[in-house]
Amino acid sequence: MDFGVSYFPTDESIEPAELARMCEQRGFESFFVTDHTHTPASRRTPYPAGGELPREYWRILDPFVALMSAAAATEGIKVGTAICLVVERDPITTAKEVASLDHLSGGRVLFGVGAGWNLEEMRNHGTDPSRRFGLMRERIEAIKEIWTQEEASYHGRYVDFERIWSWPKPLQRPHPPVLVGTAGAGTKTLQRVAEYGDEWFPLANLLDPAVDEGLAGRMEELNELAAVRGRGPIPVSVIAPPDAAVIERYRAAGVDRCIFLLPTVSEAEMEPLLDQLAPLVAAYAEPVAV
Repeated sequence: MDFGVSYFPTDESIEPAELARMCEQRGFESFFVTDHTHTPASRRTPYPAGGELPREYWRILDPFVALMSAAAATEGIKVGTAICLVVERDPITTAKEVASLDHLSGGRVLFGVGAGWNLEEMRNHGTDPSRRFGLMRERIEAIKEIWTQEEASYHGRYVDFERIWSWPKPLQRPHPPVLVGTAGAGTKTLQRVAEYGDEWFPLANLLDPAVDEGLAGRMEELNELAAVRGRGPIPVSVIAPPDAAVIERYRAAGVDRCIFLLPTVSEAEMEPLLDQLAPLVAAYAEPVAV
């Protein structure tokens, strides 16, 4: 099982390049950052975790700029979005950004995507929240077309373009893994993952204990849906607490990657937190062949 970290990179926190270096030194496999283009001042949509919206939401750096900084400062750690709000981003531009990052990082991108929760934020980008899941599917499908075809076209209800050229193509073949982040874990949600996701990134375990406790069953259902479509088992990444018993339960269920959420703090505050997590990472490290 692999381990990653995710955090909100802001103009007040440890910089992504430094944090990625520190994580790589401690054996982490992946480094993720979040995505919000802005925070609506109205605050009509409630914060899903409850209470006041944390300060970092309106000070976050652009994810692709932050990840390029992290990739340039490291050698092998994977860099990813957790998650990119594709319903707020032009698919042609996003395809170019991710492909460029994958090209310049040496093929290290994990493209986590999702539809988001802040309805006002979506509307400010011209997105109808009631249509966001259909829009997300079409934008991801269109992005994959751009990545994999020399001359790409896409004709959908929400995304439509005819015969375009776009380089660079991603270094990874056929393209960087698309991790579909989901707030739910019902059959319709799993169908979306099986249809256009390369991996599943269930976010519901953060907010709903029932989803977390039933994760093994949901993973089994997901793989059944994948098999119907001629696909093999779909990898799963989860947000994990720094608890050995919980991590062992995830491992036993077949989870492929555990991701620790890190606070938005300074370098001096971050280092001891990473030192506390490092033994958990080392405990599951693959033995080195002699």
